Amino acid sequence: MSDLKALGLVCTLKRGGGPSSSALLGQQVLDALAEHGCKGELIRVADRQVAFGVSKDEGDGDDWPAIREKMLEADILLIATPIWMGQPSSVCKMALERLDAELGETDDEGRLSTYPKVAVMAIVGNEDGAHHSVAEISQALNDTGFTLPANAATYWVGEAMASTDYNDLGSTPEKTAGTTKTLATNAVHLARLLKDAPYPAAG
Repeated sequence: MSDLKALGLVCTLKRGGGPSSSALLGQQVLDALAEHGCKGELIRVADRQVAFGVSKDEGDGDDWPAIREKMLEADILLIATPIWMGQPSSVCKMALERLDAELGETDDEGRLSTYPKVAVMAIVGNEDGAHHSVAEISQALNDTGFTLPANAATYWVGEAMASTDYNDLGSTPEKTAGTTKTLATNAVHLARLLKDAPYPAAG
């Protein structure tokens, strides 16, 4: 079945099409989702002119409305981010802040536009902070109406203060690959459940 769509927001600080560990793990998540019939695409947020703010559209030159349109068409949202100073990247935080606008977007039955959507995460870094980053992002996504499956995050963290990135590894570590596979399986399962049985009307 190819009835589901996924959108991945890559929150690397690197602009352009150069190597990115966040983009690599994000693509691996999309590949795992595709095995379950879920098509997807990645957007590198730093390559877009996304304005700071908490509205759907921050005015001339803001690329968020186009990204938001793709998000609304998707069944699964992936946030892929590096760890910087023990927490999600500033680009990731900016994207999460823009999702705040969804709190004011409801259907005729009072349900948020994000209620039918599943959210998952991919985290990479060379320092501690994976669990902290997952906690921050999970809270923000749940607050803005997304549903998280069991094992909603996959990550890889290298040796502290070392120079090896996830992008430099010769192969995907077994634990990360297994976690990514579980994430994809559970996310697609939950997305199909929500599609067949939406949340009840608010209130």
